[in-house]
Amino acid sequence: MEWYTAIRSAIDYMEKNLNTVTGTEEVADSVHMSAMYLQRGFQIVTGYGIGEYLRNRRLYQAALRLSDSDYKVIDAALDSGYETPESFSKSFTRFHGFAPSEAKNRRQDIRPFLPLKVNISISGGEKMDYIVEKMAAFKVMGFEREFSMDSSYGEIPKFWNEITEKYERNLCAGKAPSNAIEQAIYDNRIGEYGICIDDIGHDGRFHYMIAGRYMGGKVPEGMKLLDIPEADWAKFKCQGALPDALQSVNTAIWKEWLPGNKEYEIDGDINIEWYSNGGLPSDSDYQSAIWISVKKKAE
Repeated sequence: MEWYTAIRSAIDYMEKNLNTVTGTEEVADSVHMSAMYLQRGFQIVTGYGIGEYLRNRRLYQAALRLSDSDYKVIDAALDSGYETPESFSKSFTRFHGFAPSEAKNRRQDIRPFLPLKVNISISGGEKMDYIVEKMAAFKVMGFEREFSMDSSYGEIPKFWNEITEKYERNLCAGKAPSNAIEQAIYDNRIGEYGICIDDIGHDGRFHYMIAGRYMGGKVPEGMKLLDIPEADWAKFKCQGALPDALQSVNTAIWKEWLPGNKEYEIDGDINIEWYSNGGLPSDSDYQSAIWISVKKKAE
């Protein structure tokens, strides 16, 4: 499915099933796309996560019904996907600025949240610095953790800082490895890759790995191996200080390259960030890249 068509179809599906859709995975299944890719692209294009969009639309619809009828708060809570009236009331008050019980008298204060209309630019994508390269399967080794799609942008950098502080301080200081984990980090260049893996399939969660190419040997406790399958990878070059360089290229991929590309579409459930070991991430000429697995569009 064309990328811009997938986004619009996802919105249409959510609107038709607003009070019953269970979350990102169901929406992604409806457009035959990885939940991780759909969530990431949806957030970049619209500015909202899928869970946030559903929550805001439900709270707006609930406010309209509460202001116009004898609709009960407990019914509004259940219809909006909340387990208790209390949790619904907290979200409602945070969103609208008043309690559900006040909706009849404060209709003019209801915060509107209408269905999104998506207009995507298809200019400029052909100017991006990228290549498409077929790569054989390979193994990586690293540290893996589970994240929520809604909070990953803030939590993943903390994960990197934690691993660096805990395991790489001696290596960064130029000292020789002093234990099995430090040796594995050194031998396998852990930190060359940041890998998102959409393999959980529920609750908007995915795995992220701080990894390097596996060179053999024992895998220390606390680290894991991952098989990266053979694939065609669209590799987008990023040059500049992080995280701005990666973020600007990532935005262009979803807003320009995917909508305007006539040859390729995304494929698979893994995407990779590549980091050079030359220079500092804060350098203006630092080299990094985003790899997305793709396939040729059907004729």
